[in-house]
Amino acid sequence: MQPKPKEVNIDRTLAEDKSIFTALPTKVIAPKDNPSSIEKEALGKLLFYDPILSGNKDISCATCHHPDMGYAEFLDISIGTNAKGLGSKRKFNTPNDIPFVKRNAQTILNTAFNGIQNYQKYIAENAPMFWDERAKSLEKQALEPIKAFEEMRGHGFTENEILLVVVDRLKNIPEYQTLFKNAFNETEPITVENLAKTIAAFERTLITNNSPFDQYMRGNRKAISIREKDGFEQFKKVGCVNCHSGPMFSDYKIHVLGVPENSKLPFVDFGIADINKKDSFAFRTPSLRNLRFTAPYMHNGSFMTLRRVLEFYEDISNSKVRNPNIDPTKFDSFVHDLKLSVKEMAGILAFLNTLNDSNFDKTIPENVPSGLPVGGSIN
Repeated sequence: MQPKPKEVNIDRTLAEDKSIFTALPTKVIAPKDNPSSIEKEALGKLLFYDPILSGNKDISCATCHHPDMGYAEFLDISIGTNAKGLGSKRKFNTPNDIPFVKRNAQTILNTAFNGIQNYQKYIAENAPMFWDERAKSLEKQALEPIKAFEEMRGHGFTENEILLVVVDRLKNIPEYQTLFKNAFNETEPITVENLAKTIAAFERTLITNNSPFDQYMRGNRKAISIREKDGFEQFKKVGCVNCHSGPMFSDYKIHVLGVPENSKLPFVDFGIADINKKDSFAFRTPSLRNLRFTAPYMHNGSFMTLRRVLEFYEDISNSKVRNPNIDPTKFDSFVHDLKLSVKEMAGILAFLNTLNDSNFDKTIPENVPSGLPVGGSIN
C-alpha cells in the first residue's frame, strides 16, 4: 500500500519556487519587424498545411507537426518527402533513396516562448530553435525544413534554389496573391522573407499557457493535487531542476548526456560542434511541457515512455554508459549530481502531468489555395 503523500507548506514552497519557476506569460512577444496580425496568422496557417512548399508537393509543415499529435508526431525520427501516412503509420514510398530525418520532431507548441527565463523579457529575434540551436527565431526556423533534402526539398532542386521555386509557385496562385497583399500591403508581397514571417506568425498562436501548473503558480492552490505537489518536490530534490527550470522547464543550454544512438541511422549523431569545431554530442535541453502529446522522447526518439527517460537518467547518474561512442568523462557535471531512484519516479511522473494543457488550436483547414491535399500525403 502506497504511503499517503505528505502535504507541503504551500505558501513557503510557492515563494521559493517563484525564484526558479513561473507560469508562462499570458501574451506573446513578436519581433519588431514581424508584428502579429490576423491576416498573417491566417495566411501562415494555410501555408503550414500546404504541400506547395515542398519540392515534390507531397509534404507540408503539418506532416511532422500535426495537431492530433500535439504539433509533433508519434515517431522516433521523422520521415520526410517521398512517403505516405501520419505519425507511426508513415512509411517511405517504393522505390526510395531519401534518408530518415536524423532527429525527433519537437512540438511547435509554445516555441513562441523559446529562450524565456524567469522575469526576463525573451528576445523573439534570438530564440533558440532545433536540437542543435542552428537557427535563432521562428522566422529562421520556418525556412530550414523547406531547404533540407530529407525533409521537404527532396530531389529536383538545390538548397539554393528551392525557396525561390516555392515563391514562384505562390506567385502563380491568385488566392495567395490576395492573401499576401492583405497581410503585408507591399508592392511585391510574396517573398522568401514574408513566407517565413507569416508561418512564424501562425506558430506564435500555438501556445498552452494555462496548464494546472500555470494555474498553481498564479495562486490557485487547488490546481494540482497533493501527490503532484509532492512530485514537484521530488523533481527539484533529485536534480531535474538543474536543466529544467524557468517557465518552459528548459535552461535552453546544451548538454552532453550520452543518449543511445537510433539504430535506424547509419551514422553517429555528433550533436552541436563545440567552439573548436569538434563533435560534442551535445544537444539543447527540451521543454517538459505537453509531454503527454510528444512521445517518443530525446533528440532521436530513443525512449518511448517517460519512465524509460527517467530510468536512463538513473543509469547515467550511476555511471552506466548507454552510448559507447561517448566517453563518460565528457558527460555534463550535473549528471553526477542526480540522485534519482525508482522510488521517486512515480511522483515525478505525476508532477510532469501538471505541465500538460490540451487547449490549443486543433482545427485543420478544409482546403489550401494550391488545391493540393491538406497536410500532404498523410492519408
